[in-house]
Amino acid sequence: MKIHPVVNVSRIAMYQKQVEGQKKIPPPSVEINREKKYKVEKILNKRDVRGNLKYLVRYTVKEDI
Repeated sequence: MKIHPVVNVSRIAMYQKQVEGQKKIPPPSVEINREKKYKVEKILNKRDVRGNLKYLVRYTVKEDI
């Protein structure tokens, strides 16, 4: 049994395009202690496995800042 998402009508709003010249500020990166950080260089391939996308990526280990 799948449950569908329910949203109150009062929360729905029309989409508004971004104003020309306005800069999008990306969210700050999340830092996790004692874990290696990876930077994806390139996505080499992708495939569909039972409805889930799997990616083959080339990455490098980032040094701690």
